[in-house]
Amino acid sequence: MPEPAAPPTDDKDWTWVLQRPCPECGFDSRTLDPATIGARTRAEMATIAARLRATGAADRATPQVWSPLEYGCHVRDVCRVFGGRLQLMLDEDDPRFANWDQDETALTERYWEQDPSVVADECEAAADTIARQFDAVSGDAWLRPGTRSNGSAFTVDTLGRYFVHDLVHHVHDITS
Repeated sequence: MPEPAAPPTDDKDWTWVLQRPCPECGFDSRTLDPATIGARTRAEMATIAARLRATGAADRATPQVWSPLEYGCHVRDVCRVFGGRLQLMLDEDDPRFANWDQDETALTERYWEQDPSVVADECEAAADTIARQFDAVSGDAWLRPGTRSNGSAFTVDTLGRYFVHDLVHHVHDITS
């Protein structure tokens, strides 16, 4: 059994990706049309699911870096968590999101031991669910606010841009 690699953490404030392109993956959230978030979510997750179904999905390139399987588990859970946050923003006035400890989730759920083909299916289902949620947003709903537990403030629009960056970034991680 490999030692778990350090996963991305929710403690870091990655909101800078809303103001400039990501130097690692190149994604520029400022150019994303919010009306395409659902389609972009499905497209990025299709790439992740295909990699999970390929040979070696559970293998790490180096011991300190997650395998495609571990990234797949992470993005599946990102879809689920962000879907919950999106729904809160649409249902409540300026909700504060519960903290999500990504490190603890990765360890508790033993990402490295999960079945890549099952995770691929779960990724596609989770992506489709949140994509449908974003597809249904219109008008002033894009401006509804919410706040992350570390104080980072979002609108539905910026939450979507931040979320898509996460998917694009992890596609970059597993295809580079």
